[in-house]
Amino acid sequence: MITISIVSHGQSALVEQLLADLAKLDMSMITEVLVTLNIPETIVFKPGDYPYPVSVLRNTAAMGFGANHNAVFRQAKGEWFCVMNPDIRLPDNPFPILIEESERHSAGAIGPMVVTPGGMIEDSVRQFPVLTSLVAKLFGYGDGRYIFAAGDETFAADWVAGMFMLFRTGDFRAIDGFDEAFFLYYEDVDICARLWKSGRSVLVCPKARVIHNAQRSSRRNLRYMKWHALSLARYLCKHWGRLPRTTGQQME
Repeated sequence: MITISIVSHGQSALVEQLLADLAKLDMSMITEVLVTLNIPETIVFKPGDYPYPVSVLRNTAAMGFGANHNAVFRQAKGEWFCVMNPDIRLPDNPFPILIEESERHSAGAIGPMVVTPGGMIEDSVRQFPVLTSLVAKLFGYGDGRYIFAAGDETFAADWVAGMFMLFRTGDFRAIDGFDEAFFLYYEDVDICARLWKSGRSVLVCPKARVIHNAQRSSRRNLRYMKWHALSLARYLCKHWGRLPRTTGQQME
């Protein structure tokens, strides 16, 4: 039913923990898990030790977020395609309610509530960034995040963060997946904008919960900061004056 794509950047130990979490779920829901090693590393897990098919793909050269997940999608067998970061943990099974809500509202993509290890809700659901909102964020006047509580009803949002996104396979294919011109940042914002433009909605289900131990590398590393700036510039150029209207057409 679900193909899960995980990309590791020297994070084999985190992948092992995530695979162990997945092994506790309803195995009838997982068609396969494909783990991409984006840089050379020694894996600490054995693919054959899990009750579901695990394949390891090794890149000869590092690729961007979108390119890696698109490459996995081209060989995916599931009816659903889930993009998941290695530093995600699954205290509960998020998939039954996510699939139920996605089917009920005919969504193109859906995300769960993402919390920190301490239980705080992360800012993983936001409105589309525009110049005015970016300036407001710079001066501390808000960052466009949606305010909600655990257990709230499913709602539509402009975009959800790429650390955990569940797509209908047909919808992901229909919009040609991620834009690979984005190397690391804003792929998630861009694909949600394109889903909305294609007439498909993006949802958040606060009744499903995953834990994310965020790394926030761009705040400490000049190379990541450069990638972030370039991706932001590409996003603004691509969608300048052409962002979809989501208000009023969000939920069926």
